[in-house]
Amino acid sequence: MRRIRIGTRGSPLAMAQAHETVHRLTTAHGWSADEVAARLELVVIKTSGDKITDRPLAEAGGKGLFVKELEEALVDRRVDLAVHSMKDVPGVLPDGMVIAAALPREDARDALIGASSIADLPQGARVGTTSPRRAAALLNHRPDLRMVLFRGNVQTRLDKLERGEADATLLAMAGLNRLGLTPQVSPLDPAIFIPAAGQGVVGLECRSADEDVLALVAAINHPASAIALAAERACLVALDGSCRSAIAIHAAPEGDGGFLLRAAVFALDGSEREAGEIRLSAGVTAVAADEAGRGLGTDLRARSGELLKL
Repeated sequence: MRRIRIGTRGSPLAMAQAHETVHRLTTAHGWSADEVAARLELVVIKTSGDKITDRPLAEAGGKGLFVKELEEALVDRRVDLAVHSMKDVPGVLPDGMVIAAALPREDARDALIGASSIADLPQGARVGTTSPRRAAALLNHRPDLRMVLFRGNVQTRLDKLERGEADATLLAMAGLNRLGLTPQVSPLDPAIFIPAAGQGVVGLECRSADEDVLALVAAINHPASAIALAAERACLVALDGSCRSAIAIHAAPEGDGGFLLRAAVFALDGSEREAGEIRLSAGVTAVAADEAGRGLGTDLRARSGELLKL
């Protein structure tokens, strides 16, 4: 089999996700260290999202800036597989590309750092974030809060908080866990503070015609995570918001093996919120999950169109 080039961003979190991918492939296929060295190569690619740090991503083109160059490398055949945090991947992929596998989902919740709960934040507290979703959801709970620009990787944001550039911030529990960072955090209930579509899921993108790579990564696909991801991304596509829209979508696993798919759309100032939910039964197929997600997104879009016209 040919050598597979795995494209990744160079941030500590991205590298942790790339190494997790290599480890899972190694374990699934029973490769020795020599075989891994012969079969896999990590290729670090700097994305526009890494380069632009002085303004919110929405002003520069959206979260897709974290995947643009990786997808270009796939198209140009400079890499064969791209490792993504799926919350950064736009709902519609370039022609000829596919998410071939989803790794087991990490904790999908958002974590508040700097206070034990949203209610415990001081009046008028400064919260560091550049996420329209996080800002709008916070303001929906607490309109007195003030949002301040917080860009950079996980450690950079923690350092900014330590320096007093904000009173609190929000980070994904998944990133903190994958990096082994244990600041004093307060995970937020995803039923109330709904995460972003794909949050906590590492996805592997490749060319849809690359049968060797598709077969290779099929061994590490996590079906439940893939089903949840399909429902969330279908809902996101149906909502068709812009990169500035405040959209939250999460398929929460239930005890019977099914999912409760929740979605919400906010006014950017938090003053309005439209939400909906739908249950996915145990054993739901990817096709049915996609249909359910699109149905919820279409219904929610009909009720919140003005909030999406940004």
